[in-house]
Amino acid sequence: MASPAWHYVLKFIITGDAAVGKSSLLVRLTDQRFLANPDPTLGVEFGSKLITLPDPEATVVKLQCWDTAGTESFRSITRSYYRGAAGCLLVYDVTSRRSFDNLRTWLADVRAHADAHVSCILVGNKRDLWEGADADEDTGRAWSACAWRWHTSALPSSTVYSFEMVAAPASSVPRTWPDTVPRSPISLPLIASLLQISILTSTRPDPKPRAVPTEVAEQFAKEEGLLFTEASARSGEGVEEAFVRAAQEVLSKVREGRFDDERSPGVKLSKPGAAPTEETGKQQCCST
Repeated sequence: MASPAWHYVLKFIITGDAAVGKSSLLVRLTDQRFLANPDPTLGVEFGSKLITLPDPEATVVKLQCWDTAGTESFRSITRSYYRGAAGCLLVYDVTSRRSFDNLRTWLADVRAHADAHVSCILVGNKRDLWEGADADEDTGRAWSACAWRWHTSALPSSTVYSFEMVAAPASSVPRTWPDTVPRSPISLPLIASLLQISILTSTRPDPKPRAVPTEVAEQFAKEEGLLFTEASARSGEGVEEAFVRAAQEVLSKVREGRFDDERSPGVKLSKPGAAPTEETGKQQCCST
C-alpha cells in the first residue's frame, strides 16, 4: 500500500484589491518566478504547492490556492470560492493607502463565506517598491564597480591600478565578480557585463513613498486577530513564509479539534492508499 504524498490538503484563498500583486504572490509560491506585467485576474485562478512545515513531524501539506479577482464586477463569483476556505492571504500594497483602507470589506466577505475557523494572514506586498526599502547590496556594489571600470579602463594601466587600490578595494567588489575579466584594457566580456547590469538596473521600478506604515498594519492585524507579514513577490522575500505561517495556524486548529477532517471542505486528511502526484503551477478558471 503506497503512502500518501502529503498529510493534509488545505484550501486557501488570496484576496484584496485589484493590482496589489495577488497573482504575483501565487506564481512566486508555485513557480518561483516573478510576473512583471500580469494580466488582470478574471474571476479566479488556481495554483497548488506542496510545502513541508517546520514542525517535529515534518508535516507535508498541499496548498490549493484560489487567487480571486479584486474588481467589484467579479465579486459574486469570487465569494463562491471563499466557501469552506481554511486559510486566507489578505493582501494590500504598502504603497497604496486605498488598498489598505479597503481591507475591512474584504475581511468581512471572507468571514461571512469562508470556514468559521479560517486563519487569515495580512500581507503587505510590494515592500521592495517603497523609497526606504533596502536595495540589493551586491547588485549595487557590482554596478558601482562596473561603472567605475567603464570610465577608467581607457586610462593607462598604471592609473587604473592606482584607482582600483583607492576607489574599488577588494571588499567593495561582490564575490560574484568574475576574476577572469581583464581590468585593463577594456574587454568585450566586460562590456557585456556592464550592459547586462545596466539593463537590469534600468528596469527596476522607480521607488514610491510608503503609504501604510508597518506599525499601522500591525495594529490592524492585532485588532482583527490576524497574522501579519510584509512581502515582495518581485524578490520572493516573505512570500512562502506567509503561506507557511497561515498553514501552521490551520494545522494547530486541526489538532485542537476546531476543524472536522471529514466535514470541513477546507481541510482534508490524506488517506493511505493511492499516492497522488504533485500539482504545481497556476491555472485560470471561471473567467466568464
